Amino acid sequence: MRGLLNKIKRFVTYDADREFYAKVFPGSVQRQDLWLFRHMTHNDLADVLEIEKQNYPFPWTEDVFTDCFHAGYGCWICEEMGDILAYGLVSIAVGEAHILNISVAPAQQGQGIGRRMLQHIIATARGRAETVFLEVRPSNATAIALYEDMGFNEIGIRKDYYPAENGREDAIMFALQLF
Repeated sequence: MRGLLNKIKRFVTYDADREFYAKVFPGSVQRQDLWLFRHMTHNDLADVLEIEKQNYPFPWTEDVFTDCFHAGYGCWICEEMGDILAYGLVSIAVGEAHILNISVAPAQQGQGIGRRMLQHIIATARGRAETVFLEVRPSNATAIALYEDMGFNEIGIRKDYYPAENGREDAIMFALQLF
């Protein structure tokens, strides 16, 4: 029970002293302990849009993000000492959660930030949804490996879902049952 409580506390609390110790005593705090998950605001959009442009050939626009705010979607930021490392968006309604976007700044990829964002979104959905859905490009092998490692199962294909350089690309649909 204590282990579960500590995992939950990692997602919902942040000790500001960690930042102080990291600055004063470099190496005394693990980097992951400095990651703060918070709600995205309109003020974050310049940084979010820059990450979006760096990661995708057909990036979301500011209007798409603004529409997500207005719709009441869960819009999350992972930051470290004021720098935005990643973001994620999820729609939760009628017992289903749909992950709309998870993106990690290119210089921060491969360090576990995407996994932690996914874990945060799943924790947010737990108790409000029975199933978490998402789509991913078949060409995104890294994301597919993460989703499978996190327990997602492939449930189908959406034909011509994503824009691509030479037309459209299919999407693989994944689902995770929350118990």
